[in-house]
Amino acid sequence: MRMTDLLSMSLGSLFKRKIRTILTILGVIIGTTSIVVMISLGIGMKQSMLEDIESYGSLTQISVTTGNMRGMYDMASSDGGSKDSEQKFLDDKLVDELLQLDYVKSVDPVLNTNVVIKSGIYENTYVSVYGMSPEALDSMNIKIGEGELPKDPDKLEFFFGNMVIAEFRNSKTNVYPYYETGELAPVDLMHDQLLTIMDQDSYWQWNNNVTDESGQPPKMPKKYMIPTCGVAEGGPDDYNGYAFNAFCNIDALKTALKKEYKGRAIPGQPTQKNGKPYKEIFYSEIRVNVVDMDHVSGVQSIIRDMGYSADANAEWIEQEMKSMNIIQAVLGGIGAVSLLVAAIGITNTMMMSIYERTKEIGIMKVIGCRIKDIQALFLFEAGYIGFIGGVLGVGLSYLLSFVINKLLANSDMLGMGSGNLSRIPPWLSLISILFAVFIAMFSGFFPSIRAMKLSPLAAIRAE
Repeated sequence: MRMTDLLSMSLGSLFKRKIRTILTILGVIIGTTSIVVMISLGIGMKQSMLEDIESYGSLTQISVTTGNMRGMYDMASSDGGSKDSEQKFLDDKLVDELLQLDYVKSVDPVLNTNVVIKSGIYENTYVSVYGMSPEALDSMNIKIGEGELPKDPDKLEFFFGNMVIAEFRNSKTNVYPYYETGELAPVDLMHDQLLTIMDQDSYWQWNNNVTDESGQPPKMPKKYMIPTCGVAEGGPDDYNGYAFNAFCNIDALKTALKKEYKGRAIPGQPTQKNGKPYKEIFYSEIRVNVVDMDHVSGVQSIIRDMGYSADANAEWIEQEMKSMNIIQAVLGGIGAVSLLVAAIGITNTMMMSIYERTKEIGIMKVIGCRIKDIQALFLFEAGYIGFIGGVLGVGLSYLLSFVINKLLANSDMLGMGSGNLSRIPPWLSLISILFAVFIAMFSGFFPSIRAMKLSPLAAIRAE
């Protein structure tokens, strides 16, 4: 028999028993839908975790620090003017060394300091400012709501995160408007003239009237009118890795700190044995960008051997991925149980079909139909059931996925801020249909063997 004849005969046989066929296909639909939805939940959880981690920092980025909280404050060697040979510092020499490492794409030094921002009676007493190069700022993929990122290396200007405004308080009443009433302080970070106080410690002493060792009252620290170049996109509740911070050009920040703390130690910077600051300003952190995740671990090991602390999201994300894969496998296994039940239903349907068509099978054998063609006829019938059920099951899965994501949109359930808990990639749809066809044909294999072994004469005599 020709292949087209087998396909048309098997499809025609299914439609002769519509109710039974529909019920069997329904079992496959439920099984396929269960598998697709369950696996899509695992995929969604994994992808959302990766996106969440990427919002705090790149997956191929290594954060290099001294690895010692005292490292930026300890005194140096006994000569009082040179650095301790055992003490590690983050400087331009280290930047050049890191650039020479294999698989390192770029190296971005970071300088961090804390400032006070004032606007009338409102102030934010703890704004963490990060000085970075324009290239490093661009690589952070910050969503810009207004303005632009700092570009001019000779001009100090701030780019504020979207949640900085929520931290402003009324200096007279000591009330944070946003946290008390839900209304933001009447401060426009982009257009208002803001005053910046670099010396945060001196401002705290002045604000609390803390006298020095000689009993003299503190002096009001200098105020600078530093312009705003931009503000990040998002509201006061849209948290991300840069939400509470301000950013500026690293060279401009160095110049401003040297001017403010001329002859004095800059907070967060190491000092010599005699307490005097170094002429050089050292970095707070160096971010090493590796070409891909496969080489992050190796570069980390090299940096640690150099005596520095090297931390990366990829270091612990591998373990998290293993846990997520286990969860995904469990979810897929739960869905597979439904398809197993459907497979039993297909086997039962095929067996019943053989019993009802025993005489038809005998006639086919008598007129010379090949044994393999008879087997193929029943396998194709089972395959049709799997294909139709698989296609409809995948379609239903997309519908359920849409409903799940809509219900969870903008909710905090399972930490899924975006609500995209269920994600069905194209490959999952294709594999699910093929798997449904395979399971169906496998279920129809043993009934087809029975059909092959039927005696032609006995089959013809059957009622």
